Amino acid sequence: MGHRCLLILASLAVLAGSAMAAERGNDPVWAAAQAARPQQLDLLHTLVNIDSGTGDVEGGRKVAAVLVPQLKALGANVKTVPAEAPDLPENVVATMTGSGRARILMIGHMDTVFGSGTAAARPYSVEGDRAHGPGVADEKGGVVEGLYALKLLHDLGFNNFAHITFLIETSEERGSPGTKNLIRKLLADSDVELNLEPGDPPDVITVWRKGSTTFHIDVKGKAAHAGVNPQDGHNAAVELMHQLLKLETLPHSGPGVTVNTTVIRAGERANIIPDAASAQVNVRVRKVSDFHRIQGILERNARQVIVPGTTVTVTGEPAFPPLPVNPGTAALATRAQAIYASVGKKLETGGNGGASESALAAEAGVTALDGLGPVGGGFHSDREYLELNSVTPRLYLLTKLLMSCGQEPLKRSP
Repeated sequence: MGHRCLLILASLAVLAGSAMAAERGNDPVWAAAQAARPQQLDLLHTLVNIDSGTGDVEGGRKVAAVLVPQLKALGANVKTVPAEAPDLPENVVATMTGSGRARILMIGHMDTVFGSGTAAARPYSVEGDRAHGPGVADEKGGVVEGLYALKLLHDLGFNNFAHITFLIETSEERGSPGTKNLIRKLLADSDVELNLEPGDPPDVITVWRKGSTTFHIDVKGKAAHAGVNPQDGHNAAVELMHQLLKLETLPHSGPGVTVNTTVIRAGERANIIPDAASAQVNVRVRKVSDFHRIQGILERNARQVIVPGTTVTVTGEPAFPPLPVNPGTAALATRAQAIYASVGKKLETGGNGGASESALAAEAGVTALDGLGPVGGGFHSDREYLELNSVTPRLYLLTKLLMSCGQEPLKRSP
């Protein structure tokens, strides 16, 4: 009896798999996504091998020079918009106009965290089912996916949307200082925002994100000869160490608040007591109120110096707000899961500590869904990778989600 049950279950599984394969075969979007794969990966190869770290103006313009002609070939109205901060390349805004009612904003970023020369030292490569290279998943894979989703819509003749605007920005890795006003302007004319940050393994879209900011701790002391009269100096470096040690009681990892020292500078010569020292402390939060709480701790510590004669000041950069768990995002995630299930794929939901533009969308009352790019990992390191098996399913998901949002417009939050 047990053997017969196993045979029946196996037969049902085969039938289900055959039915799913037939359904995929009858879906023109799936067929188009499969057909696009070689060109999609060729474009990814090209972009990864162009250095475009945040602040690399020449590199950003090289990436744009590859993307803009392809966007224009789709009939998009393409503009290059100057950055809102110095030493940044222009942002690219491509808009496709349709005959429907929904206003959709896609956001990707071409900047990476890697410096000039990284692409030459560690170019695009493939090992097994993974592609490697600087920014391959974060976020050039997503940018390429966004362009090809527009191409699929164009080639399939789908235009049931008021407009789809594709923003490719150039400063996300520094908190979008060159783009925030532009993003807010585009959001004011959008019903939904789809973000092309990479998906997390095994196949996860992002429904919440932490907010992010960086606090600067600056210490002023007094210089002196380190051998002749060190007692006349006030060591700013030592005071900075005391300030940072006080932060060791705060969490450095986990799902809640995290506080991590990332950059430290002090001293110029080995025989001089340093008169200045500074550190950057990166803070990630689930609630905006926690930004203020951590700032209060830093400022209280600053008033309690250990090294006599030193003074400590604390300043903060403009913060990226959190993307909170919310009904609009949850409903859009459910829609995405149904699309994925239609081709036999399981899509999970989750969140992480990486900030993104979707938080600005949620803040503006625009429903946002994040992590729609190909699945990847090892971000911001030489271990970064993109799962090649996710390229076609994620392109299918994004294209179908654009079509779904076009056909069933979402209401803005009050």
